[in-house]
Amino acid sequence: MLLASTCRTLSRAGSDRTMLLVRSRRDKSSGIHRVRPPARTPGRRHRPVSGAASQAAISPALPPCERHVNRRTERRRTCDTVSVAHQEDPATMRSQQEYVLRTVEERGIRFVQLWFTDVLGTPKTFSITPAELENALEEGMTFDGSAIDGFSRVQESDVLARPDAKTFQLLPWHTGDVPVARVFCDLFNLDGTPFEGCPRHVLRRALDRARERGFTFFASPEIEYFYFADADPSRPPVTLDSGSYFELTSGDLGEEIRRQTVLTLEDMGIPVEHAQHEDAPSQHEIDLRYTDALTMADTVMTVRLVAKETAQRRGVHASFMPKPLAGVQGSGMHTHLSLFEGDTNAFADTGDPSALSPVARQFVAGLLRHAPEITAVTNQWVNSYKRMVAGYEAPIHVSWARNNRSALVRVPVVKPGKAESTRVEYRAPDPACNPYLAFAVILAAGLAGVENGYDLPAEATTNLFELTPQELAAEGVRPLPGSLNEAIAEMELSELVADTLGEHVFEWFVRNKRAEWTAYKTHVSQFELDRYLPVL
Repeated sequence: MLLASTCRTLSRAGSDRTMLLVRSRRDKSSGIHRVRPPARTPGRRHRPVSGAASQAAISPALPPCERHVNRRTERRRTCDTVSVAHQEDPATMRSQQEYVLRTVEERGIRFVQLWFTDVLGTPKTFSITPAELENALEEGMTFDGSAIDGFSRVQESDVLARPDAKTFQLLPWHTGDVPVARVFCDLFNLDGTPFEGCPRHVLRRALDRARERGFTFFASPEIEYFYFADADPSRPPVTLDSGSYFELTSGDLGEEIRRQTVLTLEDMGIPVEHAQHEDAPSQHEIDLRYTDALTMADTVMTVRLVAKETAQRRGVHASFMPKPLAGVQGSGMHTHLSLFEGDTNAFADTGDPSALSPVARQFVAGLLRHAPEITAVTNQWVNSYKRMVAGYEAPIHVSWARNNRSALVRVPVVKPGKAESTRVEYRAPDPACNPYLAFAVILAAGLAGVENGYDLPAEATTNLFELTPQELAAEGVRPLPGSLNEAIAEMELSELVADTLGEHVFEWFVRNKRAEWTAYKTHVSQFELDRYLPVL
């Protein structure tokens, strides 16, 4: 049976029975191995899901001897138990590591992939054998960071990848004689300090700041994407269907691939709230159940890989490009957000007409005030701004509303008696962003509103797409950046984004995006040739 696990409750396993450890066959005194990777060529989502709830749908189908592999952590954590690897109790960390080692031995896993991302969110990995796993968990594995965009300079190139044992999962598509697992890594300098170019550390710092104020940050994205016949860039993408919203078809290849993707995610212990056909031909959506932001960022990376892997095995291509087709809607990643204080939703206030607490109102005000300067991170590609145009449901104005999908921030209406479901939806991000950086700047913007007591502007009660620029200005509604160039200009002036990303990531990101815009600006497109060559 295909099986994988996030192993979020690894700390429980140490007391069950004596651990059978996979001991490294090499002398620990010989130093750390060096590996050089290749060069870069509305439903129930609102409530953080508990580990017991997510496991209940998975474990009954497993043999009893295998059910322990799929345990997940209790996701609704108090502010004192936010997942920060370098702050965890050493005994807990050791118990988690021992559980991973025992699972690897019992399941006969032959390779463990160490996953991390570069600054732009491109997935990276290198594999180790079980003989090296204990050393990797205890000491980390070094690799040449100068081979990864946005990491180290050549003269200070070595970086340390240290696995986060709680993210250990078996990969269902690697079955048979060669079982394979993966684990996400935090990156460190060789002296043990956090590596400044690690996106996971950027998010951890933002979560630490929220935790200092007593908050845990939860997120639940709606991930949209397309299936195409192939990834040939020399011709327009070929869709697999001509369906629209909630299309119900029989024998449809796209629907079959999406269903298999969801089943694979469930096998990996990743709860999916629902999946559907989206508005554009061959466009699909997978909505994920609420969890803490670090786990969710890891999950977004996993979903993108699982969707692509599943599609490739059926001979097609899954694309998270924000706007691959002209004349139809692009792909967004609308993300539902909330802050919890222990088990209490800090956004809920049943006495407020909008059902929003002062914390929620200030958080939304922070999102609105800082939206232009964080847009380069939530929408980081030239193509991202082909999606963010009038007429295609993507937000282009800085505004909020309770039930208005033209707004940047939407406050979904909750069911009576479900105050704990209160949340806000940030509609700007697209699925090609780096989720670690995107969640970090979104949280930072919201917390700035809370810390500084920002006032929430008036709610947008009309369809903003129908207003003229003069009417928008009279309402005090600002536009979001209309291009990557405009977004980077806003970001460069932002102390909030610079403080959140850190100097290393901030400066590299700006340089990289300036170079991307220059390359785009100097490119002569087919549009220009078709429009101008015959007549000019």
